[in-house]
Amino acid sequence: MEKWEFHKTYSGTPQGGIISPILSNIYLNELDRYIEKYSLQYNKGKKRTHNLEYHNLASKIGYRKRKNKSEWEELNDEEKAIRLNEIKSLYEQLQTLDSKNLFDPEYRRMKYVRYADDFLIGVIGSKEETEQIKQDLTTFLASELKLELSAEKTLITHSEKSAQFLGYDIRVVRDWHRMKMPNGTKKRKFNFQAKLFVPHEKYLKKLIELKALKIGNNNGWKPVHRPYLIHNDDLEILRTYNAEIEGLYNYYRLASNVHVLQSFRQTMKYSMIKTYANKYKSTVSKIINKFSINKNFGVRYETREGSRIAYFTEQRMEKNTEIKSNTVDIIGQTLVYSGRTSLIDRLLAEKCEWCGKKNVPLEMHHVHKLKDLKGKKQWEQKMIARRRKTIAMCVKCHLDLHNGKLD
Repeated sequence: MEKWEFHKTYSGTPQGGIISPILSNIYLNELDRYIEKYSLQYNKGKKRTHNLEYHNLASKIGYRKRKNKSEWEELNDEEKAIRLNEIKSLYEQLQTLDSKNLFDPEYRRMKYVRYADDFLIGVIGSKEETEQIKQDLTTFLASELKLELSAEKTLITHSEKSAQFLGYDIRVVRDWHRMKMPNGTKKRKFNFQAKLFVPHEKYLKKLIELKALKIGNNNGWKPVHRPYLIHNDDLEILRTYNAEIEGLYNYYRLASNVHVLQSFRQTMKYSMIKTYANKYKSTVSKIINKFSINKNFGVRYETREGSRIAYFTEQRMEKNTEIKSNTVDIIGQTLVYSGRTSLIDRLLAEKCEWCGKKNVPLEMHHVHKLKDLKGKKQWEQKMIARRRKTIAMCVKCHLDLHNGKLD
């Protein structure tokens, strides 16, 4: 389907089809097996050789420390200060060196991970070897699986730079900061570890897609209201924003810098407040005061069990790798279900919103646009005042409405 025009196709899988990842897993199983064998042939060496410069310097430090220990009582304060500064200077030199030979030609590794038709390969080796791996993969896919690698997406990236995979930035960090170990020694914290990061452009793009953000002069951010939400009720608007914020966090919570999404949430919060302000023709400060409950932003609503409060999410934006299967899809799927959650809640309440009768079957009266209502009849006035295109009525009231006998 391109520009709403249907085209027959005899190859490939539907874009966005729920069965596409399964078909990819079946078909690309051969690629998995090929790379498994390839990596066994490529990998060599148990560990890298030592960096002699590093270990010579470490031995020198050890010798100086032992010498100081045996002669310490014989030194005056000035001599002690000089020797301590010497050792400190040697440690600073040591921290600029790697303990292993990173370019050891006898040590090679290849790691592969795939999700549906997207895959990433990490290589410890030279650029020439990496280019050969890419060429071998291209040949295998073309000859055995009749597939063509995308030249735009198949990139060779040095580990100093970020590689994007499934929306994450993956980078091998070079962190020279030291942390104290339990035995009293100090060790570099995360040097040469692969880490996941939230790309800045991803959550910025998300805000723009949701029309919650406007980029002004000098690339300044400005939260804006979302006109397509103002005809939803207050609870629906709040739940929509909460679901969008928590959905993005749940996807990126594996990232080391997931805290940057606090900026995303703050922008979304002011977009939501401006949406309410636009809905009620009010100001931001008045909306904050109106919806302030226990010093938090919240919406009161009724259920069969009584009054409830839904608060704006204060989800902590911190790294979390824990898997909790029971939290999956508890919150409504944002705009897909927008309007549906509130309607179902109102129907399940079994209370006519016109006459007030309880525990009766309900029907939903719906108008196409609020502006179509003239406001001459009381039920029209009620719908206009509540800014709802629907009203839940018992069967009798609904019949009376259509027969012109309601008021």
